[in-house]
Amino acid sequence: MTEQEIEPTDGARPARSQGSSPDEEWEYHTGPVTLRRSRLPGTTTDQRLLDNKGRADWVHTDPWRVMRIQSEFVEGFGALAELGPAVSVFGSARTKVDSPHYRLGVEVGRALAKAGYAVITGGGPGAMEAANRGALEAGGASVGLGIELPFEAGLNPYVDLGVNFRYFFARKTMFVKYAQGFIVLPGGFGTLDELFEALTLVQTQKVTSFPLVLLGSDYWGGLLGWLEGTLADHGMINVEDLRLLQLTDDVDEAVRIIIESERNVAPKRPE
Repeated sequence: MTEQEIEPTDGARPARSQGSSPDEEWEYHTGPVTLRRSRLPGTTTDQRLLDNKGRADWVHTDPWRVMRIQSEFVEGFGALAELGPAVSVFGSARTKVDSPHYRLGVEVGRALAKAGYAVITGGGPGAMEAANRGALEAGGASVGLGIELPFEAGLNPYVDLGVNFRYFFARKTMFVKYAQGFIVLPGGFGTLDELFEALTLVQTQKVTSFPLVLLGSDYWGGLLGWLEGTLADHGMINVEDLRLLQLTDDVDEAVRIIIESERNVAPKRPE
């Protein structure tokens, strides 16, 4: 058999001749990826898989991370699929147990549980712990979606159903997919991140009928004033979109907003 007739393995295609054009040279296929010229590998995928020699760096490569990401979605979906009606409650991990904001979180968790909602938090201390505590003490479902961080000590003791995540984006999907709405307690960067991501999803119609309730006018009033007085005035946002955010100091009203929104239009969760 001549060089031109050699049949390569694992999806490679032979060059037609020594003087062939670049698009006629050998190419190597690994699933949807096509490799040519200097990108051609020296070994096959199966060979690399079955070879037990060498370093273990491959467990930290991007393709392997995709499998870890996939597993986080599978575990999260499996754990929460039968949760029932739920509300995600956000707030600062730095909230002190003896602070008014902590007591407010306990009241929110208790009120949601009595209304038949599971309470989903980030599973950490502070305001998250408070909401989980209120739900648990009222006999409701208390859920914590934890995240791997170097400076936090895992799920708070009031979580009955906990799921730990490596990746923020997988965790954020669970907050939205399994909740009928958000109640946002005073918080910092993490709380703002979750709030504005949810607001963007609603504003871009990635989710519908998804109430966003800010609890605490003293804390959130300045933010709403800046959004209206600066962003809207400069044409950076549509002032009508500010109506997507509802501000109250009353826990019962916050829960009532969630209930009424659910009655009016059933939420459409992202698939």
